[in-house]
Amino acid sequence: MGEDQRNLFIALGLIVVIMLGYDVFFMGPQREAREAEQAALEAAGELADPDLPVETGEPAAPSYVDRDDALTENSRIAIEGPSVIGSFSLTGARFDDIRLVRHTTSIDDDTPVALLNPIGTEHVFYARDGWQSATPGFNDLPGGSTEWTLVSGDTLTPDTPVVLAYDSPSGLHFERTISVDEDYLFTLEDTVTNNAGSEVELSRYGLVRHEGLPEDLVRNIAVFEGALAVVDGTLFQSKFTKLEDGDGAEEESGVGGWVGITQRYWMAAAIPDQDRSFTARFRTIDRAGTDAYEASYVEQAQALAPGESLSSTTRIFAGAKELDVLQAVQDEVGIEKFDMAINWGWLWFLARPFVWLLHLLEGFTGQFGLAILALTLLIKILMFPLANRAYASMAKIKAAQPKIQEIRERYSSDQQKQQKAMMDFYRTEKINPMAGCLPMLPQIPIFFALYQTLFNAIEMRHAPFFGWIRDLSAPDPTNVWNLFGLIPYDPSGLWLIGGVLGIGAWPIIMGITMAAQQALNPPPPDPMQAKILAFLPIIFTFVLAPFAAGLVIYWAWNNTLTVLQQYVIMRRQGNETQFDKFIAHLLKRKS
Repeated sequence: MGEDQRNLFIALGLIVVIMLGYDVFFMGPQREAREAEQAALEAAGELADPDLPVETGEPAAPSYVDRDDALTENSRIAIEGPSVIGSFSLTGARFDDIRLVRHTTSIDDDTPVALLNPIGTEHVFYARDGWQSATPGFNDLPGGSTEWTLVSGDTLTPDTPVVLAYDSPSGLHFERTISVDEDYLFTLEDTVTNNAGSEVELSRYGLVRHEGLPEDLVRNIAVFEGALAVVDGTLFQSKFTKLEDGDGAEEESGVGGWVGITQRYWMAAAIPDQDRSFTARFRTIDRAGTDAYEASYVEQAQALAPGESLSSTTRIFAGAKELDVLQAVQDEVGIEKFDMAINWGWLWFLARPFVWLLHLLEGFTGQFGLAILALTLLIKILMFPLANRAYASMAKIKAAQPKIQEIRERYSSDQQKQQKAMMDFYRTEKINPMAGCLPMLPQIPIFFALYQTLFNAIEMRHAPFFGWIRDLSAPDPTNVWNLFGLIPYDPSGLWLIGGVLGIGAWPIIMGITMAAQQALNPPPPDPMQAKILAFLPIIFTFVLAPFAAGLVIYWAWNNTLTVLQQYVIMRRQGNETQFDKFIAHLLKRKS
């Protein structure tokens, strides 16, 4: 590898360090909520919007109430399933109390994750479905304030659907059958009968709303949190931060798709009839000084003559973004590109196979952490021929360093002659300075795709590893400042040593393996470059310390495999490595 190419890779490494450090230490803290630009919208003003149905009769509480207290404000139907528990409100047939049985709030607390929260609580999050009409005289259709009547069923389970009814003063009869599957999908089958004396045009709609920013909002380039929609096979996204700034409003129309609001591991989505044309929309509205982020759709209107009925089926998803569940909804129910709820990133063509392989390997190994190690090993095996070429070339260059340095010193005053002498030397010794760089280029997108995969994999959440790692999605809990738990005090809450200087055992292991890998590479001729390279493992140790333990373990394991492979190649080329010198020095001292 020539000096210019080495400088390029050093620069790229520093750029990555700066980007990661900025993302962790500066983008992490939540920005202050922006001041409200207008007074809270009156219910009548919201109804005046002809383009999108919105919540009506749902007052924004001036102060937050306890979640359990908020759930007593409306009549409710209990939900009991193998994956979800909770209830939905008969007011608006609103899904606003969903807890995820298979996912707990923390490794020490078995309380199910509360995904959807009722109006009045601090983090309002709900989904609902309704009807609207542009026909004069039919402005009393089911909406956010509609009181549905329970017809049959008292608890919603996969075996016992619930039937609701509503009669509008304008003469329309609505009957809704709600069912839930074994996972997180709710199906809403409506039958509308026109008992009025005139024809009416009806449009069905669905929406998902989140008031305020999520409590655990993740500001990381690998994670998408906000509003998203698939329309006509195309994915549209708008982050919470973009919606917060008022730049996220947009509309798209087509056939087939869905809308939703997603967080790192969870999502609530409203899904229209896949055979009907619909318009999806993102927007932000003010709810008494709190930004409410909304993703919604409106189906194309259909006419209903007097005495006739129509049937319509929509769905609501409220649960964890588990790949097998999303794919089942996509393939078995026929919801277009539902697995796009996972943020695959721009390297999706690599990330998707990696997720599939991780699932497969977890089944074989019985642990997600071991699946990460196995996947890394498989990638190393796949890249073995290219890596061999790279490391063999680096070994030749390292062996030739004395001669290369001699040429540099001989022609130090004439760069043109120096370059010619170097090229002649490379040609004579059959050394390709670029051979060590080009085979390594495919490893760059592989690394970033794995980073994207592991950062978004819900399977890593609360997944244990060996020893002190009880949650692969959380940072290493140990700290060097209490000797990794040997001294009986917790420095995590202390300023500096519990923050940017708080380093666990696995980040240190990663830094050591990175330094070992670096020691096997040919040293740069420039002393300043050598000092910068020597400092990089220390920088990466601090930068990666707050990252999920699973990512740090992956990096350390990848470095370890690289060191072993590179060491074997170096020895085959007859090079003495720093490790060999260190062992020889120890043996010499003992003798």
